[in-house]
Amino acid sequence: MRELPGRPGTWGGLCLRLGQAALAAASIGVMASAAGFAGYTAFCYLIASMGLQALWSLGLACLDGYALKVKRDLNNAVLVSLFVVGDWVTAILSFAASCSAGGVIVLFEKDISFCRRYYQLPCGRFQLATAFAFLSWSLSATSALIMFWVLASF
Repeated sequence: MRELPGRPGTWGGLCLRLGQAALAAASIGVMASAAGFAGYTAFCYLIASMGLQALWSLGLACLDGYALKVKRDLNNAVLVSLFVVGDWVTAILSFAASCSAGGVIVLFEKDISFCRRYYQLPCGRFQLATAFAFLSWSLSATSALIMFWVLASF
């Protein structure tokens, strides 16, 4: 069970972490470039959650890169349990932020036709940022499940 792809200190783990960080950063960049996002709490929460996701993922990507460079095994029960808690917390926050932003977008687009009435509102950017956030969450949830399985194998 310890030979799962994506576990800490492997190329798979490094790629998962870099993917999470890149998608979170893309979500932040697209949302920050959209004028007027700060007026909506769900979009601000998305920025904050993706910032936390990017920092956590970059930190663990650096740790994975270091472990690969010095050929060190990161399968320590205490270290993996820390990864499990951090991954689950960031995954839950990312999912909640993505869902709340997605809910606001559906409200704007489909329910009250806010985007058609106020064409200057960058609804396309809101949608793109939320899509990047959901993709980042999917990698984060994958990583959280892998960490849980690695911890269960100790």
